[in-house]
Amino acid sequence: MSAFSAIGETGEIDANQFTPEQEPQPTWCPGCGDFAVLKSLKQAMPEVGRSPDEVLLVTGIGCSGKLNSYFESYGFHTLHGRSLPVARAAKLANPGIEVIAAGGDGDGYGIGGNHFMHTARENHDMVYIVFNNEVFGLTKGQSSPTSPKGHKSKTQPSGVAKDPIRPLSMALASGASYIARTAAVNPNQAKEILVEAIEHDGFAHIDFLTQCPTWNKDARQYVPYTDIQDSDDYDLDLTDRRAAADMMAETEAALYEGTVLTGRYYVDDDRPSYGQEKQNIGEMPETPLAERYFDDDYEWERSYDFIESYT
Repeated sequence: MSAFSAIGETGEIDANQFTPEQEPQPTWCPGCGDFAVLKSLKQAMPEVGRSPDEVLLVTGIGCSGKLNSYFESYGFHTLHGRSLPVARAAKLANPGIEVIAAGGDGDGYGIGGNHFMHTARENHDMVYIVFNNEVFGLTKGQSSPTSPKGHKSKTQPSGVAKDPIRPLSMALASGASYIARTAAVNPNQAKEILVEAIEHDGFAHIDFLTQCPTWNKDARQYVPYTDIQDSDDYDLDLTDRRAAADMMAETEAALYEGTVLTGRYYVDDDRPSYGQEKQNIGEMPETPLAERYFDDDYEWERSYDFIESYT
């Protein structure tokens, strides 16, 4: 008997199934952009045909870390910056489950920046949502890796002396195979991008602009915004890596000049995921590890068995 027998079952999925009974009402500050992430994620799930039993949501520390408390699915609340290694281990152990990782800009681009780079490089099959509000919110307004140069905070009272990180460009350079930016003020676009990211086979990175009205009052509310797919001013080939790099550079510079550009930037559907690559070289079992250990007749493998085979 498998503990994951719900995977693959058919049935009509409703967004309300993803609202938990124990803690259904989020406690984020009024006006927080995190509400839009939660709503978009709930609305995306019925379109991809996933039930709560088929989803694992892994979060880091910060305001964004509460996401899996308000989202009915399997959940894992990790240490600061460590959502990605936990998420990718879960996906490798049980490829049949939909794995979504989430964290803030400080969590994902700062403390967990090394994991972000290598998870993208290896192209693990998962979605990574980064709540980008240009500040550390939960710890009361410290500057983050995406805070604009000159931004004043408790940790930088004279203003940030460094240029902000460029998350889209970093994702492309690291090897992510789906890259997009959306905003809390555009929930319809956010839902569409989430659906595409979930259906994508590979590492899908979504930089989600989420305003923080409590601790980042100087930041723009990311309006008005321009969807580069709907605008006549842009004609981007999503498979062209060079064109994507140029468009990302323009987008990331424009944000701090008052112009908010959102949309899809790069998609590579031909690159195998990390799990597929491991199967190709014979290092991933045909039967998922998570399933094998629920088989009463299965003989557990021990680490020393692998060590002896290489000595």
